[in-house]
Amino acid sequence: MEKPHIDHSKCTACGTCIDVCPVGVFAKEGNKVVVKNPDSCIQCRACEVSCPTKAIEVKE
Repeated sequence: MEKPHIDHSKCTACGTCIDVCPVGVFAKEGNKVVVKNPDSCIQCRACEVSCPTKAIEVKE
């Protein structure tokens, strides 16, 4: 099953992925975004296409 992975070297913690995810996979912890609920991912790829820095990849 594919799940989102965040490249923290590219992530600016802008929160776009949190806003566009329809099932609440992402959360902000401190000053970074984390994949909080990976098993909820429905592989819609909204996070991947919306990320302004291309820091998210949906993969196995």
